[in-house]
Amino acid sequence: MAAEPAPRPEFRPYVADDQELPELTLRALVLGSLLGLLFGASSAYLGLKVGLTVSASIPIAVLSITIFRFLSRVVGAPTSILENNIAQTTGSAGESIAGGVIFTIPALIFLGFELDWTRTTVLALMGGVLGVLMMIPLRRYLIVKEHGILTYPEGTACAEVLIAGEEGGAQADLVFGGLLVGALYKFLNLILALWNEFPERFLAFYERTARVRLDTDPALLGVGYIIGYRSSALMVGGSLLASLVLIPAISFFGEGRTTLLYPGTMPISQMDADEIWNRYIRYIGAGAVAAGGIINLARAMPTIIDSFRASFRDLRVSALSTDSGHRTERDIPITVVLVGSLLLALAMTLVPQLRVNLLSAGLIILFGFFFAVVASRITGELGSSSCPISGMAIATLMGTCGLFLLLGWTGHAYTVVALAVGAVVCIAASNAGTTSQDLKTGFLVGATPWKQQVSLMVGVLTCVVVVGATVRFLNSRFSTVQSAQYAVTLPPDPAAPSQSGLDGASYMVRHVGGVAGIPDGTYLADASGVIHYEVVQGIGSKEAPAPQARLMSLVIKGILTRQLPWGLVFIGVFISILMEIVEVPALAFAVGVYLPLESTTPVFLGGLVRLLIDRRRGSATESDAGPGILFSSGLIAGGSLMGLLYAWIQPFDRVRGFFAWPASHLPTVLTEGSLFGLLTFLAVCGLLYRAARSAPDQLAAGR
Repeated sequence: MAAEPAPRPEFRPYVADDQELPELTLRALVLGSLLGLLFGASSAYLGLKVGLTVSASIPIAVLSITIFRFLSRVVGAPTSILENNIAQTTGSAGESIAGGVIFTIPALIFLGFELDWTRTTVLALMGGVLGVLMMIPLRRYLIVKEHGILTYPEGTACAEVLIAGEEGGAQADLVFGGLLVGALYKFLNLILALWNEFPERFLAFYERTARVRLDTDPALLGVGYIIGYRSSALMVGGSLLASLVLIPAISFFGEGRTTLLYPGTMPISQMDADEIWNRYIRYIGAGAVAAGGIINLARAMPTIIDSFRASFRDLRVSALSTDSGHRTERDIPITVVLVGSLLLALAMTLVPQLRVNLLSAGLIILFGFFFAVVASRITGELGSSSCPISGMAIATLMGTCGLFLLLGWTGHAYTVVALAVGAVVCIAASNAGTTSQDLKTGFLVGATPWKQQVSLMVGVLTCVVVVGATVRFLNSRFSTVQSAQYAVTLPPDPAAPSQSGLDGASYMVRHVGGVAGIPDGTYLADASGVIHYEVVQGIGSKEAPAPQARLMSLVIKGILTRQLPWGLVFIGVFISILMEIVEVPALAFAVGVYLPLESTTPVFLGGLVRLLIDRRRGSATESDAGPGILFSSGLIAGGSLMGLLYAWIQPFDRVRGFFAWPASHLPTVLTEGSLFGLLTFLAVCGLLYRAARSAPDQLAAGR
């Protein structure tokens, strides 16, 4: 007979259960909210640019410790570790909400709808609150009972940071240093334009469309370091396939073609590399990303099913058990979870912009609970970076659209309803994963669960405003107008707003979707409905490609309207299948196919720096709180915020003229040539390498 396994020893948190310390204080909530706004905005910018976000909990914890330590010296009021934990818990909501938002809601643009602030904010708010609510009954089982089984790597690392900060260490200089370098470099490069932001070289074998280009954005360099060499190499490999194989091939075979090839608006022989990417490659890339996401979801399905079964098995007992009165065991009551979920479902049906009916609201609660369980457990087992949030959104959209198809709810009008379901579930799953990491941190340091759950709600309420505003702001700033002619006359709409065309005349702004012979999008038409111009939205352009949102629109349109250039889509699908056959992870490669080469090249350089550091360390890999990770987090925040500042000043000619003055007095070999821009970016790579190897991979006191 097998011996009974030894019971696990009782866990003792850093702050004892019977110890009362300041925790849910106003200053902790305010600082956490401000840091959440900072990292939420930068995550939204980053996610739209490369389709990735990185965890912000650890840099927020480091910054919180340092800021509170400085304030305590000034005002003489020391801060407890539990206050620092509340600050990082509140702030962490920004990154998770931004990730869920940019993966889904910009698909409105690709479906031909307006990206309005109200709809974006309400969807983000509903998803964020739902993610916190769904995690409350899971805490006792996943965080407490499964302690020692589910590691929650980011949550554990964050607890180590907080404990080290309590004992005198922080390494905040690395985060601040990265932030300063990223912001200063981006300011000199982008706003003052002292050197070429995009060093490039056209290749001799096909000079018109074959080129290698680099976006000298320090935020992308930081992303590459954090995700590592393998993932960054796969991404740049996909971009190389698109830029040096597919685009030149399309250009070569279309050289003598004088007729249009849908969805192009001009003959291929007249297109440059950017136009070919915009009209053809993005559909190939979207097909590759869709197939990669579905393959990823299928591979994770056994884990998803096992996770749900294991969690649901003890959920009823864990959620309904009476706490023993201990401070560290008190959750928000389960009645609040049930009533809150029902009120959310009802509220969604009352917001006219969402167009959600009772069935759709029920699907949101059903899918939201299921994937909150899945996201929380997978995050505990593998970490946030391995949690297939976009795959869960795809599964939700496929299930929702499939049900709509059975009910006869097809056509363009129902695409926005399906997207609302997918967006709320995606945001809820993303925030549930982050919530579980935060609750694990709190469990280790001895926090009060209900106070953390309240602070997460505060973080959601504050960050949804800035994330929604950031997404809308970037779309408007990077939007352009170009000539377009289609053999389609739109029905008159006297209520449509007006906008000036390139000829200075006033036209009606028409959001078009589901109309045969014309891609979904926004157009400028005259009073009789004749289209004269196309509004190329900022989201979906090379400045903000938003690959995951493009994927979501592809899934919805493919099922409900079936109006897609399927030939291009299936080329992408088979690229992903080929990658899987040769045992190459398809999704990372597929994202690279969709993204322009200039966006993935700096990511690859960051991964290359990480490879050099890992080889220098030997068998020891860098932890989530290592020096290179912290410096990279600063690069991301600093570079992203300067990118937002640049977008903000674009409409102001006098401001742009003021900042352009220094560059006008420099030789063009510096401001327009590629060599100097490349050298300055390599210097930033050198600073990242130096920061990553200069400090030991630990939180030493006084550093």
